[in-house]
Amino acid sequence: MDLSPQLALNSNTREEEEVFVASPRKLMWWKFRKHKMAVVAVIFLVVVYFCAIFSEFVAPYDPFAFSARYTYLPPQAIHLLDENGRLQFPFTYEINKQRDPETFALTYTEDTTKPKHYLRFFVTGAPYKLWGLIPSDIHLFGVDPAVDNGTLFLMGTDSMGRDVFSRVIFGARISMSVSLVGTFLSLVLGIFLGGLSGYFGGWIDMLVQRMIELFQSIPTLPLWMGLAAAIPLSWDPLTVYFLITIILSLISWTGMARVVRGRFLSMREEDFVMAAKLLGAGDLRIIINHMVPSFLSHIIAVTTLTIPELILSETALSFIGLGLRPPVVSWGVLLQDAQNVSSIALAPWLLLPALFLVLTIVAFNFFGDGLRDAADPYVR
Repeated sequence: MDLSPQLALNSNTREEEEVFVASPRKLMWWKFRKHKMAVVAVIFLVVVYFCAIFSEFVAPYDPFAFSARYTYLPPQAIHLLDENGRLQFPFTYEINKQRDPETFALTYTEDTTKPKHYLRFFVTGAPYKLWGLIPSDIHLFGVDPAVDNGTLFLMGTDSMGRDVFSRVIFGARISMSVSLVGTFLSLVLGIFLGGLSGYFGGWIDMLVQRMIELFQSIPTLPLWMGLAAAIPLSWDPLTVYFLITIILSLISWTGMARVVRGRFLSMREEDFVMAAKLLGAGDLRIIINHMVPSFLSHIIAVTTLTIPELILSETALSFIGLGLRPPVVSWGVLLQDAQNVSSIALAPWLLLPALFLVLTIVAFNFFGDGLRDAADPYVR
């Protein structure tokens, strides 16, 4: 007697029972992990944030250290085979710099006669202070410090001989933190003002909606330019950083406020809200403890789509010179080096920060799609 149909039926029954008794958090996780691109995006974003948080440790060089010997050096190749075709541990060759006597163009060649520079993990390098507090000189990877003239410029160097990869890693800290802080502030403003508008209605609703319409009626780019241009050039980079973050959050809260208002309008007449009022709960408690958690998953999904928007905003402002400025290192500041055609023609690798920017934006979009699908885990 064939028992396979009965076993399959029992298996499906058990799966359905697990779904109906599982917690909402577990249901969201089951639905989210089915979105393969969202899972890949989460892994990528975890790596990016790890690099941003521990940028001093991850970056092989000081992002401000320059060298006249390696200006406009193309990305170095990592070799696995030596000059005799034998398999080796990953290494780089020493670089020789020459200038063409006729065109005066710089050329770099690998010197295979010199000792090889093997790639190592947890190597001793330039001293630093992690987060400005913990002194250390250990870097995640680099070339063997025991051999002279060893270099590892994975993304080449810029016009001052600074390592582009190290600057991209440090730029991730600024760009990602600006977006996170700006998203948090816009989230607080959006939920607070949108909640007041949708819950109380009346003149409060009219005032908040007119304010939202005022902000949304102003073209975004001129508004950014006007607010950012008002920041004096003499202010220190840290102050400019916080002001740019506040500017971005003041502009981006309107979309969240509209979403929260719409949800509050539909929920304020629900039975659980009326029950809370009859039990004597205050308005603030009803909003924070009952109404906001009821669509928290939607807020999370919207937040993951707001972060890349603020990353692009900071990059755009810094790219046109109205946002963060050197010596601050962000992805927008790094892309300033690739503004003219001559720089792109001579050193196209200066556009590599844009690749990291695009990958991060795409990862956040996939992550947001996965959260949005998982927000209603009962939908198959």
